[in-house]
Amino acid sequence: MRKTRGEKLVSTFSIAACDPETGELGVAVQSKFLAVGAFVPFAKAGVGAIATQSLCNTSYGPRGLALLEEGKSVEEVLEILTSSDDQRELRQVGIVDAKGNAANFTGKECFEWAGGRSGPNYTCQGNILVSQDTVDAMAETFEKTEGELARRLVAALEAGQEAGGDSRGRQSAAILVVKPNGGYGGFNDRYMDLRVDDHPTPIKELIRLMDLFDLYFKPTDPNDLVKIEDDLVKEIQERLAKLGYYKGNVTGEFDASTKEALKTFHLIENFDERIREDDYIDGLVLNFLREKTNK
Repeated sequence: MRKTRGEKLVSTFSIAACDPETGELGVAVQSKFLAVGAFVPFAKAGVGAIATQSLCNTSYGPRGLALLEEGKSVEEVLEILTSSDDQRELRQVGIVDAKGNAANFTGKECFEWAGGRSGPNYTCQGNILVSQDTVDAMAETFEKTEGELARRLVAALEAGQEAGGDSRGRQSAAILVVKPNGGYGGFNDRYMDLRVDDHPTPIKELIRLMDLFDLYFKPTDPNDLVKIEDDLVKEIQERLAKLGYYKGNVTGEFDASTKEALKTFHLIENFDERIREDDYIDGLVLNFLREKTNK
């Protein structure tokens, strides 16, 4: 890997984007670089999202977000960040604000292929890529994909990899998504912050982590509720007993001791968001209980 003044190039491809309807902002990134999620993505709810890479200047993240919060345009922020940087020709950065305005910068000395593509609500950028096809695939996939922002970002990342990706290979990936009060318990804006630091197929591993995130942190879909009655009561009692949570007899009655055992199971397995106070169980939790006791 090329070094400059003792620093390493964070050679990667990324997408920074926003969803004006939900207020979500985020960055998804992959690279042949250890723990890329610790260096590239920055975002603040109601403000913007920034990806800084190549000869990575991590000050671009907090400084850029502060400038956006002051009311500067994405173009003005890029100009301010790069004009005072004597190594700007080795930098690469993409910025999107909370209104969907986006822009990117690629220094002239970034390793080929290097460049970016912006559109409404997103900007894609990459360096040391196989070809321009990577950023084009990311952009086109993001534009046509529907659903929540996190899944759209990773779909774009997958498309970029399939189109060629980083010419040196792959090692790490990450996703950061913020929204107002989106963090655990509503105490901050960090809705999703998942990182794969060292893995042969980092995007696939990132998707696996996102699936776990959905399982543990998303609220129950009302369509997934299953009524606890009849034979299902006995099944739950038997399975909870097998795991040591239920100490009573298998009666088929959804009584207080069964409910307490089921609640304890929820808490131990980190299903806090899916605990029910009625006679229903989240179908995802039920499937998890079945899988765990079938081993």
